[in-house]
Amino acid sequence: MEEQVVNKAAEAATAAATAANDPSFIKSLAVFMDEGGVFMWIILAIWTFGIAIAVERVKSLLSYDVDGVSLMNMVKKNVMTNDVQKAIQNCSNSKALLPMVLKSGLKRANQTKEQISDAIEATILEVSPKVEKRMGYLGLVANVSTLIGLLGTIYGLIESFAAVATADPASKAKLLALGISKAMNTTALGLISAISIMVVHSILTSKSEKIMGEVEEYGVKLVDLLGTKKGPGQVGSSAPGGLPQGAAAQKEDNAA
Repeated sequence: MEEQVVNKAAEAATAAATAANDPSFIKSLAVFMDEGGVFMWIILAIWTFGIAIAVERVKSLLSYDVDGVSLMNMVKKNVMTNDVQKAIQNCSNSKALLPMVLKSGLKRANQTKEQISDAIEATILEVSPKVEKRMGYLGLVANVSTLIGLLGTIYGLIESFAAVATADPASKAKLLALGISKAMNTTALGLISAISIMVVHSILTSKSEKIMGEVEEYGVKLVDLLGTKKGPGQVGSSAPGGLPQGAAAQKEDNAA
């Protein structure tokens, strides 16, 4: 399914690139922007701002995401073999958010279940703003684009009726129709901007919810795993130097 969506997106991008290189399309676009007046350029600037935010959010969310099932299975395997240090090292090799949360819990593997849970919850609160960062701007861009489009249309209609009031009676209808047609350009561009940004916002919101859902789910599972596994000779068993593995890992991290 995802492959089909990617293929369709690639085909759409190719078609758009072909159309953009067509001289007649460029000329029509220039006329369209010119007829709409200054509000067209305001909407275009807002749309560009929204696209820039969307691109940044896509890159960030992709870097924050990870295969949660595989990571959790690997961590579980290391914990069950009393090799917490290796689990911490595996989590340290990724910049995603889930490994960061799991790592904070693993560092307290020698402590109580409540302390492990507190560490994970604190890290979740720390990473949550990274996922939600600038997402509100996308909704704002969509709403403002629509409103400025309507404002541009109203302004264009006012100018059209003012021009028709002093025109020759024989040409009033023609001038009025032409003025209304030009005034609608701002509404059209505003809606195009709003719709595209809203679609991107919806996709990014779903992605961020998926990331945070996995972070919370596997965070709870890690607390349960470490709490269940704790016992003599198990998680928290002595590592080289006489320290429990979790304490040794925490000491190494503080020293770094």
